[in-house]
Amino acid sequence: MEQNKPQTEQDISQQAAVRRQKLADLCEAGQNPFVITKYHQDAYSADLKQEFADLPAEAETGKIVSLAGRMMSKRIMGKASFAHLRDQKGDIQIFVKRDLLGEEAYAAFKKLDIGDIIGVKGEVFRTKMGEISVRISELTLLSKSLLPLPEKFHGLTDREARYRQRYVDLIVNPDVRRAFEVRSKFIKHLRNYLDERGYMEVETPVLNTIAGGAAARPFITHHNTLDIDMYLRIATELPLKRLIVGGIDRVYEVGRIFRNEGMDPKHNPEFTTVELYQAYADFHDMMDIAEGVLSSAAKEILDTYEIEWLGNKIDLTPGWRRMTMIEAVREYVGIDFDAITDDAEAVAAANAKGVELNPAAEPTWGNALYACFDQKVEEHLIQPTFITMYPVEVSPLTKRSPKDPRLTERFEFFINHSEMGNAYSELNDPLDQRDRFVKQAEQRDRGDDEAEMIDEDFLTAMEYGMPPTGGMGIGIDRCVMMLTNSDSIRDVILFPTMKPLDSDKKVSKEVSAPAEVAQAAPVVEEKIDFSNVQIEPLFQDQVDFDTFSKSDFRAVKVKECEAVKKSKKLLKFVLDDGTGVDRVILSGIHEYYEPEELVGKTCIAITNLPPRAMMGIDSCGMLISAVHHENGEEKLHLLMVDPHIPAGAKFY
Repeated sequence: MEQNKPQTEQDISQQAAVRRQKLADLCEAGQNPFVITKYHQDAYSADLKQEFADLPAEAETGKIVSLAGRMMSKRIMGKASFAHLRDQKGDIQIFVKRDLLGEEAYAAFKKLDIGDIIGVKGEVFRTKMGEISVRISELTLLSKSLLPLPEKFHGLTDREARYRQRYVDLIVNPDVRRAFEVRSKFIKHLRNYLDERGYMEVETPVLNTIAGGAAARPFITHHNTLDIDMYLRIATELPLKRLIVGGIDRVYEVGRIFRNEGMDPKHNPEFTTVELYQAYADFHDMMDIAEGVLSSAAKEILDTYEIEWLGNKIDLTPGWRRMTMIEAVREYVGIDFDAITDDAEAVAAANAKGVELNPAAEPTWGNALYACFDQKVEEHLIQPTFITMYPVEVSPLTKRSPKDPRLTERFEFFINHSEMGNAYSELNDPLDQRDRFVKQAEQRDRGDDEAEMIDEDFLTAMEYGMPPTGGMGIGIDRCVMMLTNSDSIRDVILFPTMKPLDSDKKVSKEVSAPAEVAQAAPVVEEKIDFSNVQIEPLFQDQVDFDTFSKSDFRAVKVKECEAVKKSKKLLKFVLDDGTGVDRVILSGIHEYYEPEELVGKTCIAITNLPPRAMMGIDSCGMLISAVHHENGEEKLHLLMVDPHIPAGAKFY
């Protein structure tokens, strides 16, 4: 059997040259496959297997079919051969016999390569070995594959290649196609669910003059004709609420959202959400919809309420747990915020549990409550759980609770540690809304570039009168991750955002010179200008060797790296330090690096420092970086060393 084996770049280059020559020979013989514009296809692999599932071995059907797809294997056996054809619905075996196909056509078949796209016509039968097959009488080469397919993707490097070349991923990994079929079915189910309940689907602008509707850092672009900066939308909330004001009482949008923030297994700079709003409803109604959509989707798409996601059994049967944030913090952290009224006491209680408030946040009761939940509770939420009654400080667009004005009628729901959706009894008091926008603007002035901007037009809309409204946003990508048991958002986005492979190259090298010019060009050593560099003064105090040797410097391999939620600076590293036990270290270097570019690197860490709690996570050690100032600006370089150095190697 002809198989694809792990190949070197030289092997691939040689195979590509052979394939190009085969194409040239075909063209010379007047058989250029690329001139074919259409092929009649009247059957698919999976349908044939189902239709003839009960056909006994060596039986004929008399049914002549026409199939088209990519050849994924080939086994030459003298005058008769076998191959597998992969079409939209799966694989099917084809039987190629010289006496039936003809000597010339059979010789052409033998020259075909794995990956070639072919059309075949023949009779369906079952082989002696019991496999439904097609005995072909006609074969047409429809497209020549000029590059060899990889055998399979595995490991870190190949996973990156899967994301960068999704087209190859789809060819060689059938499970990938099934994941995106689930995604398509889920979105279709979601639309049907809302349409049946009287919701109207709309589209709102992607480009906005104000980034509003969420606490997030926007992407900024420039409109040349208007000569103004514009923002890619970070949420669809505010335009949809304007439509509620306008009298569209049930409205939703499935759309792409853009946020200029960290990348990790749960976050991509562009992602898909559904936002929906219903007049004369509240957050309790939104809970019913969230529970209904996801539980019915699992039942319809997977035929079960019980699924597995990242090693945990999840039960989506309706009747999900509902608890207030105060109840959750009391149960999992051991602080009863109902018994605390003073801001300072609340902050002190949080600090006593190792919880740190966001530096830009005011030291209030509400911010302390939220920090405790965010850092200590989410890790416990495996089964579907609604967390309700959020502090007003973190809910600028939500209606206050009539029972406790410190809290809002808001919920988020969590499954397997992941926040899946967010919903409110929407704030419809324009005066209260203005006050909250002002506080958000003040927080923005203190350095929080994710805080809300003041949207004067939205405030004007609210002054015309907005009815009591329930609203909700659900992350579609995370829902699909759950339904497909995926561990990364990149597995459910066809073309995830990736750092270009040549991003570190100079702009001058982006345009390749002709081969003969490039070959003759002399190698120019990069000149680095250190003239504007300022370094910290050297320590004058000397340290004896014994003191220095107490610090345990080790080589560590970065297994995973992700941005720490609610932190602009911190990255969380999962490291191989040679002990066989993962080591977690947090480092405030997100300003200088994205998590994805550090995975797989070999770094240096001090491993015998005592654990230090940062944002509720114990950091066990310190990664070593080089820091200097250049023209008054701080520069940082994480110390990365030769990857041949094994994890755990000690540095002296």
